[in-house]
Amino acid sequence: MHIAIIDPAAGISGDMTLGALLSLGLPANWLAELPARVGLPEVSVAVRDARRAGITCRQVVFAIPEQPHGRHVGALIRLVEQAPISDWVKERAVRAFQLIGEAEGRVHGIAAETVHLHEVGAVDAVLDIVGAIEGFERLGVDAIYHLPVSVGTGWVEAAHGRLPVPAPATAILLEGLEIAASGGASPVEGEATTPTGAALLRVLSAGSPPERWRMSGSGWGAGQRDPAHYPNALRILVAETASEAGRVVLLATDVDDMSPEYVDPLRQALVAAGALDVQTWPVQMKKGRQGFRVEVMAPEALADAVTAELFRHSTTAGVRRWVAERATLPRQQMTIRLDGVAVRVKVLEQAGGGGRRVKPEYDDVLAAARALGKPPIDVARAVERDAEALLGGKNVP
Repeated sequence: MHIAIIDPAAGISGDMTLGALLSLGLPANWLAELPARVGLPEVSVAVRDARRAGITCRQVVFAIPEQPHGRHVGALIRLVEQAPISDWVKERAVRAFQLIGEAEGRVHGIAAETVHLHEVGAVDAVLDIVGAIEGFERLGVDAIYHLPVSVGTGWVEAAHGRLPVPAPATAILLEGLEIAASGGASPVEGEATTPTGAALLRVLSAGSPPERWRMSGSGWGAGQRDPAHYPNALRILVAETASEAGRVVLLATDVDDMSPEYVDPLRQALVAAGALDVQTWPVQMKKGRQGFRVEVMAPEALADAVTAELFRHSTTAGVRRWVAERATLPRQQMTIRLDGVAVRVKVLEQAGGGGRRVKPEYDDVLAAARALGKPPIDVARAVERDAEALLGGKNVP
């Protein structure tokens, strides 16, 4: 499985994330076209090399003209909803702004959608959040994880005076995430993690990375400050999981007091928490009641987090758990562009030199079908054909 691991050892911000993604090979012209696509054509983008503690990084700077006024979070969400981006990106970008609004709302005692982001900050947040999420989509990874987050030390200047690091809204956004050691154990000074960076971790990451993985590349995104004694930069690692075979935890529960229409949101929450597979089917329960069973497969390291989401998003009062062994075929992922629209494709290698099998990602097929105005089955067949041509080998039916 192809994964990305965000390493915020020196903190994380939106522009640092964009720089690291570009360092991994995403094209600069994609980012240059982003402002116009999200309805901000007056903004220009500068991408340059920068050095942080001797490490060559990519740095992203948005040139934002003076704005007549700021924007409320509700207005920024509507801007994202109208943008020509995939459903996968849109869903996470909207959620990021909702989280920011909720955090700022808790701090100031106001409704989330009425939170006001100041002029340049509002425009910058849209580009950082949409760009970072879409960048990970273009990276073509199956899952995103993160290492402990550095928050920095000292104080930060805010609109209403000096505040301790992490600032109040950032601290709320970091709730539930593992924080790196601070004080004497960390050289990071000032505000290391911004509200935008914290929100990106919340909507993108499934938590701590798998226990075993093989690194295949890394990219560095520069922060704006350049301290002498540590690299003020975000690192993103790309890797392959060492093996998908081995031990997994199976979770199962039966419910008869939950409407079936809430099964799909439950499934989405479980997958977001790290579930490898989610299945449901109807069952006959006591006293003749009709119900359904939910069975989930999760990595051992994420079993507790997945269990918590199963309790949170369903009406169950108890979950059965047991450990199982599984065997898997070697796999890799590639991205096929159909008329300019990206579709991820899973490639399974058959045992014993028996060829390979390709399978387009279902959500990507649906998004491409909507974008291109074609039936999903036609999109899937075209993507399979292009993938087979690129692979140049005989596929297994």
